[in-house]
Amino acid sequence: MKEIKVGLLGFGTIGTGVVKVLQNNARLIEDRLGARLTLARIADLDITTDRGVKIDAGLLTSDADAVLTAPDIDVVVELIGGYEPARSFVLKAIANGKHVVTANKALLALHGEEILAAAQQNGVDVFYEAAVGGGIPIISSIKENLCANRFTSVFGILNGTCNYILTRMTNDGDDYHDVLKEAQAKGYAEADPTFDVEGVDTAHKLAILISLCFGTRVQFKDIHTEGISNISALDIQFASQFGYRIKLLAIGKNDNGQIEARVHPTMVPDNYPLADVHGAFNAVRLVGDFLGPAMLYGKGAGMEATASAVMGDVMSIARNIRCGAVGRTPAMGYVPEAIKDLSIKPMDDIVSHYYLRFAADDKPGVLSQISGILGKYEISITSMIQPERQVSGAVPIVMMTHDAKEANVRKALAEIDALAVIKEQSRFIRIENELG
Repeated sequence: MKEIKVGLLGFGTIGTGVVKVLQNNARLIEDRLGARLTLARIADLDITTDRGVKIDAGLLTSDADAVLTAPDIDVVVELIGGYEPARSFVLKAIANGKHVVTANKALLALHGEEILAAAQQNGVDVFYEAAVGGGIPIISSIKENLCANRFTSVFGILNGTCNYILTRMTNDGDDYHDVLKEAQAKGYAEADPTFDVEGVDTAHKLAILISLCFGTRVQFKDIHTEGISNISALDIQFASQFGYRIKLLAIGKNDNGQIEARVHPTMVPDNYPLADVHGAFNAVRLVGDFLGPAMLYGKGAGMEATASAVMGDVMSIARNIRCGAVGRTPAMGYVPEAIKDLSIKPMDDIVSHYYLRFAADDKPGVLSQISGILGKYEISITSMIQPERQVSGAVPIVMMTHDAKEANVRKALAEIDALAVIKEQSRFIRIENELG
């Protein structure tokens, strides 16, 4: 039986999960692969900590080159994360003729074009299923099973930390900061949660999905990105009264050759499948011209789910090695010469429904002043709530709009905020009503 050797960079949580899969399911892997996968070497700066798995001490090294340059290693699995030294390690592995599997969405979002070009030049594959959606097989679905479709949109709940926080706020009415502290205490959120709660992690993943779905290059810096730190329990309560739930959504759309690429809190009708994705789970909704709408749902992070995706990639590469194939599936779903540079639609040109919340003095004529300014910018109201109770000394006024242009909404709110009767900065949240 052919033996295919794997080298591991990073022996943290996910690396430990990969070792467990290799050990626990070794026979199953052989039966499905027709070859033996052997863990040849593990490189990590910390080779003394007990990870809870039995490993031959001779496999452990603190020298990454022992994996990157070893002539007997066929596949390098990069699980150290971050930009550097991950980028340098991956490029060195490729230069030495190694196939690469990575779970590093940040690396691919910023340096993917360079890495994939190097892989093509050196005749090796780079697979990255675990970089988006954890254990959800979204990358392979787009590249393989659904590749005959022309995609028109992709929506995703792609960050378990944010979804856990918003779920707790929705179910229990708790404040954002209190739930964040609880999430950190339980290990659902990092000590510095910025990448998660400010939408950066989600935007990294969206950059990959847009490239796969629409055959275009998108830079992480060009994705409009907002997080959830400004979402209040009051906003979630009002959203519920209107029949919506608030989710941090990654949104990619192909609008007649112009790409919408945005990450922000979004109100989703509570009878739609994406609204029913709770806790740390992830989901991706695709719309294809022949497929129609479809949603993939599952664990978006964690040792077992992510290790499952990593090992799926390792086995795909191993199958290619057995058959003497490379580059069978284009790394970004399109052959390189077919990838186009499509423009990103400016946020000012986005058209959406909006939730608007104002805090105003309880005086006659306030509502007419607000309505007058909204009308001036061609923003029409579909429904409104004006509770009698006061919040921080002001009365909340909550409105839902018809389709409105983002630039007009921002201009109108700036003008409304300048009114003497407005007591705090107005709030808005975009609404997606076409996610059924």
